[in-house]
Amino acid sequence: MRYNWAMPTLPLIASLKEYRAEWLRYDLTSGLAIAAVGLPSAIAYPAIAGLPPEVGLYSSILPLLGYALLGSSRQLIVGPDAGTVTVLAAVLLSLNLPTAEDRLVATAAIAVIVGGLCFAAYALRLGFIANFLSRPILTGFMTGISLSILIGQIGRLTGVKIESEGVLRPIMELLDKADQIHWPSLTLGVGLFILLRLLNTWRPGIPGPLVAVAIATAMSAAFNFSAAGIRVVGEIPSRLPTPMLPITTGVSIGDLFLGAVAVLIVSFGAGIVTARSFGAKNKYPVDANRELLGFGAANIASGLFGGFAVTASDSRTAINDSMGGKTQLAGIFSAIALALTVLFLTGALSLLPTPALGAILASAAIGLIDLRALRELWRISPIEFVFALISITGVLTLGVLHGVIFAIGATLLYILMKGLTPRDALLGRIPGREGFYKLHRYKDVRPIPGVAIYLLQGSLLFFNADHVRGRVEEIVKNLPADTRWFIFDAGAAAQIDSTAAAMLDDLRDFVEGRGLKFGIVELHSEPRETLLRSGVIDKIGNGMIFDDLEDAIAAFEAGNAKTAA
Repeated sequence: MRYNWAMPTLPLIASLKEYRAEWLRYDLTSGLAIAAVGLPSAIAYPAIAGLPPEVGLYSSILPLLGYALLGSSRQLIVGPDAGTVTVLAAVLLSLNLPTAEDRLVATAAIAVIVGGLCFAAYALRLGFIANFLSRPILTGFMTGISLSILIGQIGRLTGVKIESEGVLRPIMELLDKADQIHWPSLTLGVGLFILLRLLNTWRPGIPGPLVAVAIATAMSAAFNFSAAGIRVVGEIPSRLPTPMLPITTGVSIGDLFLGAVAVLIVSFGAGIVTARSFGAKNKYPVDANRELLGFGAANIASGLFGGFAVTASDSRTAINDSMGGKTQLAGIFSAIALALTVLFLTGALSLLPTPALGAILASAAIGLIDLRALRELWRISPIEFVFALISITGVLTLGVLHGVIFAIGATLLYILMKGLTPRDALLGRIPGREGFYKLHRYKDVRPIPGVAIYLLQGSLLFFNADHVRGRVEEIVKNLPADTRWFIFDAGAAAQIDSTAAAMLDDLRDFVEGRGLKFGIVELHSEPRETLLRSGVIDKIGNGMIFDDLEDAIAAFEAGNAKTAA
């Protein structure tokens, strides 16, 4: 296997060579809008992982530059994502880090490792991992994460310190501590949450989180919320991030690597869905392998400047799309606007009340629950809906980090079940028409006298070999008495492994024991090699291995004619 380590032409440079002057105003206005929409998330999302708000700001600046340099999409915007940060929170919890400084360093190290894994995956052409979490599994997983985020806002909205984990236990703890609820905090948080949902429903073009931040900050300054017992964000460093080498102590690189893999699966899985969604909307292709480069550069840039792992942001990309952003200059302008915010507006942001963050996160979590997709799954494929529920249950009962493993396990189980009982059919002819047709599908089709043709519609592997053998044995037992040949049509079997080869040899014995000749048609090159090395073809005999069904039927009829003569 040859690995492709060559770096492609930088997309940003290519787009700038074709840049038009009239695009500048679109990119500039889009950049400012992206910054406005991204600012509340940048401040709120770090709280999920117990990180200070400036980490979210840093994660919203440098990754934009990294993706702009290597990312393939002209409109995709990267940044903090609730799902990715929730997985990161679970990873940090599992590492059991003693100090806040250790958490910051580990967070940055995980981002760098995620970026390095993206580059390695690009070099090895592993973009197919984007398809590893199926849409039903990913929908269920994100729904489970959303519910976890919602439960996690109880403390911020009520002012009560919640120590329990899970779904029901925090609610039960809140009921036990009902006398500790800080009602001004709850009133503020619920009011802002209602405002956010109303804006999302009635005025989706208005950046609701920015409105909530502006209102809450203004009220905090006017009424001194801190003195009234409403917690505020507190001091945010008014400085830009500086380069750092995130070297952790007291944590094994193996634990960091496993945590980074969990973050990568979720972040790239969700990110490529966003990329492909906007690509389909605007009718341009999205290369998952090329996206690995952009996500890799974004995460390394984030980690080296004190940020956390990032992915594609659907809300910021949607704003860029609606504002008519033309190139990745929109992302760069957004990074500049956020950098100026860090330098000059952190004093005002320090007054932001914590219940406002809870309201923003709760509203974002509601937005991640795709009830329409779940309804469509139930309508189209109930079994896929069940797997989505399995994924939701895994996150809620096992926690987010174990939920990743559970979701992957559910995906593998889903794949296995799809291939466990491959469809099959018996073939025949329709009088007056060429070709072969399924007996159960067409009322005019007739079996060919003396020949049974069995079509397997899928690969023949260890986990379905017994099922196929059972099907064939049942069919052979019920064939007409005048049947002389049994033809196994392997045209749809792209793979046949050693277990299946042994099963085919047993089938040959069974069929020949019933007085029939056993043949195979349309073997692909790889299955043919497997059957050759296993000796199955030698036992069947080259005279019963055919390139296609027409050759097999011609040979059968020629044998009949010779017998009759």
